[in-house]
Amino acid sequence: MTTQALPSALASIVDDFQALSEPERLQLLLEFSEGLPELPDRLKDHPELLEQVVECQSPLFLTIETGNNDDGAVHLFFKAPAEAPTTRGFAGVLHEGLDGLSAEEILSVPDDMPELLGLTRAITPLRMRGMTAMLGRIKRKVAAESRAQA
Repeated sequence: MTTQALPSALASIVDDFQALSEPERLQLLLEFSEGLPELPDRLKDHPELLEQVVECQSPLFLTIETGNNDDGAVHLFFKAPAEAPTTRGFAGVLHEGLDGLSAEEILSVPDDMPELLGLTRAITPLRMRGMTAMLGRIKRKVAAESRAQA
């Protein structure tokens, strides 16, 4: 698969990863972990609004919101502990690459996109499965929301 199948923001991130050596890719993943936005106050006090991605080794929770305007933008929200930089980094990649896109754009992202980051030798298969599960959970929530709005 090439990055041509990806939305432009996500393709740019994948290109950045692919341009680096393996140790540099891990460093970039850590940078994404530091850039993951905090939950907005309306979600901080309501953990029941977040869904846990149980496939992740570290506790990761997420939810989506669709815009109230006509643009149909989907917004992603993640909660991951600071002591889980790999999990936070994966969430940061998905947030930066998918937040604000339409449902159709998110649903078109190939399920195996995490493999394009070139981390499969540097990260355990269990952690890679966690990122794939994050993407899958986002896509399931987006699809369910799209059906509910139709």
